[in-house]
Amino acid sequence: MSTPTDGLIVVAKRDCPTCTLIEPVMRQLADSGPPLTVYTQDDPSFPAGLDGVVDDTELEHSFKLAIETVPTLIRLEGGRETGRRIGWHRGEWEDLSGISGLGGDLPDQQPGCGSKSVEPGMPERLMARFGDAKLQSRLIDVSPLDDPMEVCFDRGWSDGLPVVPPTDERVIRMLAGTDRKPDEIVGLMPPNLAECTVEKVAINAVMAGCKPEYMPMVLSVVEAALIPEFTLHGLLCTTYFSGPVVIANGPMTRRIGMNSGLNALGQGNRANLTIGRTLQLIVRNVGGGMPGDIDRAALGNPGKISFCFAEDESDPEWEPLSVWRGFAPGSNTVTLFHGDGVQAFVDQGSRTPEELSRSFAMALNVVAHPKMVQGANAILVMAPEHYAVYRNAGWDRKRIQREIHEATKRSGAELVKGAGGVGEGIDPSRADEVIPKFWEDHGLLIVRAGGDAGLFSAIIGGWLGGRFHDEVQPVTMEVKE
Repeated sequence: MSTPTDGLIVVAKRDCPTCTLIEPVMRQLADSGPPLTVYTQDDPSFPAGLDGVVDDTELEHSFKLAIETVPTLIRLEGGRETGRRIGWHRGEWEDLSGISGLGGDLPDQQPGCGSKSVEPGMPERLMARFGDAKLQSRLIDVSPLDDPMEVCFDRGWSDGLPVVPPTDERVIRMLAGTDRKPDEIVGLMPPNLAECTVEKVAINAVMAGCKPEYMPMVLSVVEAALIPEFTLHGLLCTTYFSGPVVIANGPMTRRIGMNSGLNALGQGNRANLTIGRTLQLIVRNVGGGMPGDIDRAALGNPGKISFCFAEDESDPEWEPLSVWRGFAPGSNTVTLFHGDGVQAFVDQGSRTPEELSRSFAMALNVVAHPKMVQGANAILVMAPEHYAVYRNAGWDRKRIQREIHEATKRSGAELVKGAGGVGEGIDPSRADEVIPKFWEDHGLLIVRAGGDAGLFSAIIGGWLGGRFHDEVQPVTMEVKE
């Protein structure tokens, strides 16, 4: 369907009181002014008895003319739009059309209604049909007789759970969550070092079940995972348990509804589960990281589907992880850690911060193996009731970090190979040292999260690649909104 190059256009629908009100005006325009075309969105017989009425129930013209409100009056000259008026306003319509005395018996003005082309879900549908979304990924045709979800399973695009089929409409809707161009390259995704574009991220975000408003955080998670110090390729190839753990900070976590409270490490929160899942699907579908192939984990852990949560920043006295990692207060950040699962911590008896620090240290010392030091890093997820012990004593993050670090130190004689009748351990040459469990600068990340009741916290052990202190580290990135 072509658009006229000269004259007037009115876009209207019968299901709009203002549009029906100005039927006499449309007749005046048709009788007295430049050539008139009326695009009708919902009823090809409206307005009745008027030449130049075009059925636009498919909304192609409304989409191409970027109509947001009906009625809309447009003037074209030489194929170029030279004016537009929205809703009914006698003076404005007379000025644009060059015809005086329009709608003499009508109110001087009346607002219009929303165009059918901007109803929920319609802009993406119309863009997919009539626009140029600049999508470049290969389109897979699925027979009407096939179930798209089953096709995703059969082709290996799933992590073992159902995925949302990434139709053009859904991908376009997801891309609306960012102003970054679809063909922008985010980075090279291991293990195949395939180009990962913003469009590829959006496709996998659709499959994971994300909302468009998650896209800025999803893109930052992907970019953080590709920082060399995170060594995503090595984490993927290891035979160890670990996979990426995402910790989110900042006001965005609350705006998109992330969970930092009850069951923060568990199921039930869409943002937590789908943001982390998107990264894992990208590793699989873009990078080629398939379990049993390049992914050689002997056992793995359930968090390799998704492991993502937000820090509880409700206490203004607490220094959030993002600030401790060097970012300004109030920044939106994501921190990526190499995590191996959740180790429960129970202490219902310690009532002083000194007692609790020693208790945490006892549990932290068994990460990976009790005789392994400065090998695997860890996250301590401190629940509110344990944190209250420190807060009530006036301890801040720095002191908590320092005291727990000191409490994890042990004599090298206890840790050497063969000590205690156990072959695992450090080199005997270190027997005279006093050695902390973790590297002091980044070996232990403390995060606040969890429900208000229960003297339970959690420890998330890290990858053994952490023994390479300078080359393998957790990474933190500010979210680009």
